[in-house]
Amino acid sequence: RISNLRLWRSGKRGRWALDSKLTAILLAAHFLMQAKTECRFLNGTQRVRFLFRYIYDRQEFVCFNSDLGKNVAITALGEGDADKWNRDEQILHYQKAQVDRLCRRNYLLGSYEAAKREEPSPTTILLCTATGFYPLEIEIQWLKNGKLEEEGVAFGEELQNGDWTYQLQVMLETQPQRGDVYTCQVGHASLEAPITIQWEPRSSSSARSKLWTGIMGAMIGVAFLAVGLFSYLKSKKGESGGAGGEIVWRGPYRGGLSSSSAGGQEGPLRNSFGNFCSWRGY
Repeated sequence: RISNLRLWRSGKRGRWALDSKLTAILLAAHFLMQAKTECRFLNGTQRVRFLFRYIYDRQEFVCFNSDLGKNVAITALGEGDADKWNRDEQILHYQKAQVDRLCRRNYLLGSYEAAKREEPSPTTILLCTATGFYPLEIEIQWLKNGKLEEEGVAFGEELQNGDWTYQLQVMLETQPQRGDVYTCQVGHASLEAPITIQWEPRSSSSARSKLWTGIMGAMIGVAFLAVGLFSYLKSKKGESGGAGGEIVWRGPYRGGLSSSSAGGQEGPLRNSFGNFCSWRGY
């Protein structure tokens, strides 16, 4: 049986703690004495019940019930302990205080921890691909609502297409919200003005994201193809008697690139927009 149950005071603030000394005469090795505390909630913390249960040899014999505000003997073994503890105001005060001190406090802490463990919003990966451009130098940027995005941006490797043109892919990992506007902006020497392609989050579907990624890459590729075709046609026109400035491709290029003017002189390579072109050898 429980031979002694008392309260002790410690610390400058005088906090009360429960000090229970349990003694039992074990008639067999498997007998077990247990003390359990339980908090039961209804509609959050609107109604809270605190139970302090004592169990001997798998049988509960005394319990404090906060709804009743006292200790209740479950079996004859617990009658003496229940009467003794109910007459002790300090013990009752401590037990009743556990409704707020233990139950409600831990409920709020548990809710906070559960909120912290919520899965983060799914991220969306946006890809901007530029292909078919020359020279190699190119600037690709992701903008969110008109502002440059730097976090979550990853640049792919500059790849050669095999026809002296290049391709580059820039990835943005983000968590778009409704109303956000994402823009891929591409600047290159062969363009009179940067190309901008806009993407707006309308659905969380990965298929829609992939569709927009493909469209953006295709549109930028078509734009560079159009510029290249324009340059080629202009150079063909120059070969048939037009003014100088046409590009003469000499391959395989090992010493560099050159251009030939109408007078037949060699000089630095220029594209059809009059910009100097740089070249990196293999």
